[in-house]
Amino acid sequence: MNHLRSLREYIAELDKIGEIQRIDAEVDWNLEVGAIIRRSYDLQAPAPLFTNLTGYSGSGFRLLGAPVALSNPRHRLARLALSVGLPPEATGQQIVDRLADARAKPGIPPVVVAAEAAPCKQNILLGDDIDLLKFPTPWIHGNDGGRYIQTFGTNIAKTPDGTWTNWSVNRMMIHDRNRLACLIPRSQQLGIIRALWTERGEPMPIALALGTEPGLPIVGGMPLPAGMDESHYLGAVFGEGIELVPAETVDILVPATAEIVIEGFVSLDETAMEGPFNEYPGYNSSEGSPKPVFTVTAITHRDGAILPVVAAGPPVEEDDTVIGTTAAAEILYLLREARLPVSSTWYNFEAAVHWLTVAVRQDWHESTGLGSHELVDKIADVIFSGPAAVHAPKILLVEDDVDITDLADVVWAFATRSHPDVDRGAFHYPPELTDPLTVYLNDEEKHSFAAGKVIYNCLFADLFPQGRRPVKGSYRNGWPAEIQERVLSRWEEYGY
Repeated sequence: MNHLRSLREYIAELDKIGEIQRIDAEVDWNLEVGAIIRRSYDLQAPAPLFTNLTGYSGSGFRLLGAPVALSNPRHRLARLALSVGLPPEATGQQIVDRLADARAKPGIPPVVVAAEAAPCKQNILLGDDIDLLKFPTPWIHGNDGGRYIQTFGTNIAKTPDGTWTNWSVNRMMIHDRNRLACLIPRSQQLGIIRALWTERGEPMPIALALGTEPGLPIVGGMPLPAGMDESHYLGAVFGEGIELVPAETVDILVPATAEIVIEGFVSLDETAMEGPFNEYPGYNSSEGSPKPVFTVTAITHRDGAILPVVAAGPPVEEDDTVIGTTAAAEILYLLREARLPVSSTWYNFEAAVHWLTVAVRQDWHESTGLGSHELVDKIADVIFSGPAAVHAPKILLVEDDVDITDLADVVWAFATRSHPDVDRGAFHYPPELTDPLTVYLNDEEKHSFAAGKVIYNCLFADLFPQGRRPVKGSYRNGWPAEIQERVLSRWEEYGY
């Protein structure tokens, strides 16, 4: 296991495998940076590291684009794998299993270090020295409402009684030198904590950590249960506590190796216009709206700080890789805990976290005595009863002869195995927790944070007796092993 403890260690590991593209040519933070990042997604190119930003020449500040995007086919999930301590060639299922396995372990608390041992304290800005515009924060998309400094950082807040600290990823736009406009949906855990502070009549203390060790924004995007501290869970992933240090002006512990830490308070009632902003469903938002204001009381940063940047939009980008992988892991853990015959879970990234595929063992019918509708209902009860439901509007249920990480295999199974009859192929469920950014929702659904769910049944085992079930006519299943091996060994001899 390789626990990378800083963004800089992570960049160094990516550079070793050719996954960093250093850009020393001058690049404008105003739109050009965002366009390069988007193009890098489309090509699955190395992550761009911008070192020379217009108007910030000589400052030493840098931007890292596409921090956990897809890589080339040799190690497609390298950025995600390295973030959770796995080798770059790890598969999607290995990553999901690692995260799901850690959920079954007790959390490991962070280690608190002294300020002098924390790189994030190299520069401390207070009072009149606070200036958010000091950093080359990009204007990412052409239709954005402003410059977004928080697209892949970690928001840290705790309940007034101090019993729960939550780490999350929510977008934040610069309003002026010392204020941010923040998206804080009341249905999300950051919104729940803010409501507790509002009940006390106090602004919510908050810290925003940017450029942390790579695992933190990964778990910040995971739908863990309310009351669970993501930093403790990340400790369980690595088998050791992560390093934190006290903030300067709020009673919050922050990542010791963070590139930038912004501290302050979210106002009780002050708002500022925020948005529009391209978001993970992949569409241009057409308007902004008033959002809560985060007034900054301190900024600390490393020398030559590096700001990670995500250019959200159509798949595949970090919303897909991070939320899809971590939500799949949480759902896999919950289904295992319910003792259901589930082999694996996966979000095909191309579906923008709108489409979850669940694979069950091929012997599920014999081992459980259930029919497919009964099994579908049991899976629905588990997934739709908690925060994991937010990213599970559509679920495909298949047997594990399907490679659920292969979109082509999933599409083939859905098309050929799911009956169009609603009594056999599609089972609909009442409204449950959903993400309001989903574009097909009506106004009532967006404001209630609830919408209907559907599970598509692509199961065979209760339709055919054993020995008569359709068998996938694949290379592996269609020829004797001897012929398979012969063809593989002679492939180049054939002229390929």
